[in-house]
Amino acid sequence: MRFPALTAGMLAAAALAWHAAPSVAEPARRVPAAAVDLAAPPTLKYDTAVFAGGCFWGVQGVFQRVKGVNNAVSGYAGGDAKTARYEDVGSGRTGHAEAVRITYDPRQISYGKLLQIYFSVAHDPTQFNRQGPDVGPQYRSTVFAENPEQARVAKAYIAQLNQAKTFNRQLATTIEMSKPFYAAEAYHQDFLTRHPSHEYIVFNDLPKIDDLKKLFPESYRPTPVLVNAAKGG
Repeated sequence: MRFPALTAGMLAAAALAWHAAPSVAEPARRVPAAAVDLAAPPTLKYDTAVFAGGCFWGVQGVFQRVKGVNNAVSGYAGGDAKTARYEDVGSGRTGHAEAVRITYDPRQISYGKLLQIYFSVAHDPTQFNRQGPDVGPQYRSTVFAENPEQARVAKAYIAQLNQAKTFNRQLATTIEMSKPFYAAEAYHQDFLTRHPSHEYIVFNDLPKIDDLKKLFPESYRPTPVLVNAAKGG
């Protein structure tokens, strides 16, 4: 769907037009830690991870409040650069998913820990090509692995959770390798923090922040790291 001549605020509000009836979601829970994880290289100051799990507003908001995360940017992954635009991705025909690129300090938090938070509170990994009221492949649950080691850890973790029957259903999460990430438009960045009273945020995303604080108190930080603040904006 295209939105010519609309303001950023109108575009954000128009996202609600894509929402269908809510589906039954798995309750948030602290899933077991990953049995397989990446070792923290002693000299590596930062690494990146890219996760998709429904609307990027909530996923970004969660990881901006995780200790050890230096930045979390909303964007698109899975498709081409020419279609990495909100109005195109919303069609569900670009191959893109709304995703979040996380820059983190591996000496403070591991890739496996990020995955644990992703599977526990950032989204419901059992929903296929949707997340709550948002429907379509652009809202799929996907780990965009940056390298074979990340793919190995993610694959092992998905198998671990499925084998343990952690959820009532098998995980729908897929793994995609070597897909470029494209940052989303500026009006999507820090959306949860800037618009805490937005209807979508209140009903769908603020509960994720509460779950993070309750289930991962050791990883929660009350002051989020913001994209616009990092840019001086």
